[in-house]
Amino acid sequence: MEVRGTAPASSAASTEDARVVQALRSGDEAAFADLVDRMAPAMLAVAAGHVPSRTVAEEVVQETWLAVLTGLDRFEGRSSLRTWVFAILLNLARSRGARERRSVPFSTAFPEGESGPTVNPSRFRPPGDEWPGHWATAPRPWDLPESALLSHEVRTRLRAALDALPSRQRTVVHLRDVQGLDADEVCALLDIEPGNQRVLLHRGRARLRQVLEDYMNEAQA
Repeated sequence: MEVRGTAPASSAASTEDARVVQALRSGDEAAFADLVDRMAPAMLAVAAGHVPSRTVAEEVVQETWLAVLTGLDRFEGRSSLRTWVFAILLNLARSRGARERRSVPFSTAFPEGESGPTVNPSRFRPPGDEWPGHWATAPRPWDLPESALLSHEVRTRLRAALDALPSRQRTVVHLRDVQGLDADEVCALLDIEPGNQRVLLHRGRARLRQVLEDYMNEAQA
C-alpha cells in the first residue's frame, strides 16, 4: 500500500527504527510491548475514524499488530516504521469499515455535521452594528494558576470533549496534540491535503477551547 508523503525508496530507516525492528525480529517481547504502548493510542484514534464503534477499532488495532509481526521480514526501511505500521492499519480499517457498511474517508474536509461556524455567531456583533463582526462577548482572560489548568477535572472534561469531536477532527487533534505528530506526518498517514488537515485541526481545537473557556468561566464566576 502506498502512503502519500512517505520517504523515497532510497532512504534508509532511522537507527532507532532499525534497532526496534531487529529486536522484534528476534522475539524481544519487551520491545514489542514498548512499541504497542507508544503507538496504540494513536492507532486506535485513526481506526475509529473508519469504523462504526470503538470495539471494532480495537479489533482493527489488534489485527494490525498481528500483521506487523507476521510481516516484519517485508519491512525494507523505505519509510519510517511508524508510517509502515499506520499504512497497514489504514488498509485494514478501510476494509473493515467497508464491510461494516460505514466507511468514513478522510478525503472530505467538510462532511455532514462538521461544517458551519467555528465560534457561535452570537459571540459577534451583527451586521448593521457600529462594529459588525467584532466580539460582542469576548473571551475572558484566564488568570487561574497552572495547577488549576492541569487539574483532574479539567483533564477529564477535555478528554470527554475530545472523544465527542467528529471522527475526523478527533483523529487529527489526537495525532497532532496528544501524540505529537507534525502536520506532514498526519497528512501522509491519513492521506489528506495540508489545507484539510489545517481546517480539521482548527475546528477541533476551537471546540476544545470552548469547553475550557466554559470551565474557566464557571470557576471564575
